[in-house]
Amino acid sequence: QLVESGGGLVEPGGSLRLSCATSGLTWDYYAVGWFRQAPGKEREGVSCIGRSRGSINYAEFVRGRFTISRDADKNVVYLQMNDLTPEDTAVYYCAASTWCSNREFDFWGQGTQVTVSS
Repeated sequence: QLVESGGGLVEPGGSLRLSCATSGLTWDYYAVGWFRQAPGKEREGVSCIGRSRGSINYAEFVRGRFTISRDADKNVVYLQMNDLTPEDTAVYYCAASTWCSNREFDFWGQGTQVTVSS
């Protein structure tokens, strides 16, 4: 029900915009989070946007570089990623839940690979 796109290979300092589209879910009823998992590391939360006009939060390591947004008309949530570094290399997942504060998210996408390398 969730499909990520927009990943790829980018040089350090570059930008990518990830998209999370859904079929079957109404985005207004869900908070949507972005997570990432690098090889050999645990999955970590990157950003989350609350339901409807809900709050937005970011992990400290992306604050000021990444921006999460939602297009209600298109039922898509975006993650704009700027000033990328090799440490941002990971598989990025979007997920939906009723609240950003939930420990577990109910719906997950298949992930999109982001590789930052020169």
